[in-house]
Amino acid sequence: MSYELSGKLIAKSDTVQRTASFKTREFVIEKTEDIGGRTITNYAKFQCVQDKTSLPDRFSIGETVKVYFNIKGTKWEKNGQVNYITNLDAWRMESINLQQQDAVTPVNEYTPGEVSSTPQEDDLPF
Repeated sequence: MSYELSGKLIAKSDTVQRTASFKTREFVIEKTEDIGGRTITNYAKFQCVQDKTSLPDRFSIGETVKVYFNIKGTKWEKNGQVNYITNLDAWRMESINLQQQDAVTPVNEYTPGEVSSTPQEDDLPF
């Protein structure tokens, strides 16, 4: 199952080569909401892995973006201690401004009950 979150990009870290074959990168989104007259600000830190580490490159700090992500959880044990780690794994990012510009406006809208005053021939070949 995937999730999405929109907010302002406030931080991007460098790509980190964890092992010879595994790399990660983190970035942070600020989400501000008005709840009952109070402004609540939350910060979500996302992780990109492998070929997705370049996702934040085309976005500027301060830009409003939508992030699509999966939630991944890991159990980690060391010296008898158990720890659980949760990551928000981003797999797609897009600009909110771009979405608004790409919205399609219908050119010819049909109004129910509208009748054409000129008969049209059926030009279908069957």
